[in-house]
Amino acid sequence: MKQVLDFADIILEAPCYLGYLWMGEKFCSMCLSTSKKRGQLFLLLSFCVWLCLEIGNRQYSVPYIFPAALNRIFFTGLILLLFEAETEKKILAAFLLMTGTTLVGNACESSLICLILFFHHTVKKIPEPFLSEWEAGLTDSVSLLLVILAVYWMSKRLVSVFYGKTRKWYLVASIPLFVIIAVIDIVNWGASNGIMARSGGNMGLYYDQIFSHMEICVLSGLSLFAAGFFVFGMERIYLEQEKSSRCHAQIAVYQMLEEQYGQSERLRHDMKNHIIALSGLFLRKEWEKLGEYLKNMEGSVLETGGDITGNKAVDALLYQKRKQAEQGRIKWECDIQIPGVCCINAFDLCVLFGNILDNALEACGRLQVDASRFISVQARAVKKCFLLEAKNSMDHMEPYTEGVSKKENPQEHGIGLQNIGDVVRKYHGVLKIEAENGVFAISVLIPLNLE
Repeated sequence: MKQVLDFADIILEAPCYLGYLWMGEKFCSMCLSTSKKRGQLFLLLSFCVWLCLEIGNRQYSVPYIFPAALNRIFFTGLILLLFEAETEKKILAAFLLMTGTTLVGNACESSLICLILFFHHTVKKIPEPFLSEWEAGLTDSVSLLLVILAVYWMSKRLVSVFYGKTRKWYLVASIPLFVIIAVIDIVNWGASNGIMARSGGNMGLYYDQIFSHMEICVLSGLSLFAAGFFVFGMERIYLEQEKSSRCHAQIAVYQMLEEQYGQSERLRHDMKNHIIALSGLFLRKEWEKLGEYLKNMEGSVLETGGDITGNKAVDALLYQKRKQAEQGRIKWECDIQIPGVCCINAFDLCVLFGNILDNALEACGRLQVDASRFISVQARAVKKCFLLEAKNSMDHMEPYTEGVSKKENPQEHGIGLQNIGDVVRKYHGVLKIEAENGVFAISVLIPLNLE
């Protein structure tokens, strides 16, 4: 019976730690990828390693820093072995889990210990109270329950961090997290060896313990804030850079399309003169010159494809997208009428149509080639507002999730919809997105400033 009581804290803590590992496995499965059997193996091995280290530490009184370091090494190694993704991404997932759980656990555990010590000192009138084994196990268990909630929150908020980044980005983001983990482990090691805040012997051991745990709580809270600020800040900067790069690329493409369309317009304007020149070459039977002349004309002509919208740049853009749809055997429906007096400039119109159609072509491209693949675009003025509606087929087994992209090129993750949203907000419009029954629909309503 005494041996069981000696391990009371481990017995209380074990189910909670198993719950934490289960939630951690779910987090890694969402951010990375693995099979069900590998996930279960990760859960089993992680729990066995933790249990062996806890029992070994109890039997041989090993300094805190060694079992903590070994547990982190095994935990990271299991993620590297049992999950599939780039090595840098797996390292970031492991460090994010360890940093978040360690800091949340430290802050919660120190706060609970302060409350228990305060209760013993104030209510039970114990001058210098200490935690018993079962009280230590209880604080660890409650802290782990809060850690499980923290991992659940991370699985909802941090999944987007693992999409659309370079391997170098994942590595750079991991380094500060590793430093934070190392610093916290050293602080915990120091506290476990009695290196705590001291009052110089004037206030007693009770207040020394209170001040020490308050220091750990404050340090953990500040470190948690710094880690979150760093990770979310890095992601924000990366997305802004990607948006800027894509925006500059789109400007160059749209300028080229408009220039080609202008050349085509000038060519049609001069068509009468070209016909006269070609007739002369034909009558004189100068076949070589005739062929060269036709070749020069062919290189300078750009078809418009019949999509006459009222805006030359949009006409050129729609022609290009329609050709892509035809090559992919995607049914194309287009009815666009841009009002003559429109407050939306040509570039922003191309951003709207270009990104919407790029996403539609991408979604249709993931479907098998059949008659169900389609893209439908309509735009017109409705009650002093510009209404743009687009629909396209999508995989009905692939529900739309905001912030999660299925693009083959991960660097384009989410940028298209962000660019659309930027234009809509610029003109004080409204954006609506729906995805159901295998159809993705997006609607944009922008007020027209007739003045």
